[in-house]
Amino acid sequence: MATTAIRTGTLDIEGLLRAAGECKIDTCRLSVGSGCSRTTLVYDRNAKSAERLHKVNSVTKSVLSLLVGIALGRGQFPPLDTPLDRCLPDAQGDLRDIRVRHLLAMTAGMDWPEWGAWGGRPNPMCESDDWTAFILGRGMEARPGVRMRYNSGCSHLLSLILQRHTGLSAADYAARHLFGPLGIQQWQWHTDPQGVSIGGFGLALRGEDLFRLGELMLARGRWRDRQVVPASWIDAATAPRHHTYDWLGSYGYHWWTFTGGGRTPTTPRIYYAMGYGGQFLFVIPERETVVSFTSDLYREPLRPLKIFSAHIAGIPYGSQSRTRQQ
Repeated sequence: MATTAIRTGTLDIEGLLRAAGECKIDTCRLSVGSGCSRTTLVYDRNAKSAERLHKVNSVTKSVLSLLVGIALGRGQFPPLDTPLDRCLPDAQGDLRDIRVRHLLAMTAGMDWPEWGAWGGRPNPMCESDDWTAFILGRGMEARPGVRMRYNSGCSHLLSLILQRHTGLSAADYAARHLFGPLGIQQWQWHTDPQGVSIGGFGLALRGEDLFRLGELMLARGRWRDRQVVPASWIDAATAPRHHTYDWLGSYGYHWWTFTGGGRTPTTPRIYYAMGYGGQFLFVIPERETVVSFTSDLYREPLRPLKIFSAHIAGIPYGSQSRTRQQ
């Protein structure tokens, strides 16, 4: 796959701070390099911002992906090629062609117009009395594995599968195997009417703890002297697998790959988690860089992505869509 090169020497911390202060970015954290050469930035919109539990919305999906990786490594999650009906017996008909990996890559093929007729939110699912039944009641519009289509229902089914195979909700599993080891003590994770941790959203974290997850990713799942998430899962989850949305990038296993608004990944590689309202966590492994944003930008949810693109990646957002490489 062709790549788009990021210019060197483009780090603009002053511009980043100025842009953050001009809009409703609640917190921003940045770390570049290591040891004596490490550069850090801590920005809080006001005195309360640092300790506020901020709804990270669909960043929840990326955290759930880490839990799946942990559970796989511990032998507590079905192999990725497992048919959906072996995990959830109520999945019948064409749904039986869906594999677990299709849920992770959002290539299940369901009729799910979340980023279409539903206006960007899965409100019909949320308004139902039984979210799982609603998801499994959706018809199919494509063969599984062909095309990525954004689907919070896939994430919720993964949370349910995790709960059934571990005996713990995603929230409790995170407390024991992810948040606990990282020293994350303040957080909330809401559930559906049946008590299943919401897989696609519902998690609230402090800005500092969102950034801490980015540091874990940069270290390929290692925290101090402990391998919290298998390194192989970090690599697998953040690899670009399907490209559907130029304006966001390519998708892996509940993690995005940055393309600068075009169709091809940048060089060096950048992957990220994204949540509605301007919640972002960016990692640039080659540059030892982590950047996090929590925001209240519900009218301009991609503003932090554009700020990151301009001041950290050095690529004006959307410029690559005009210079696509074959």
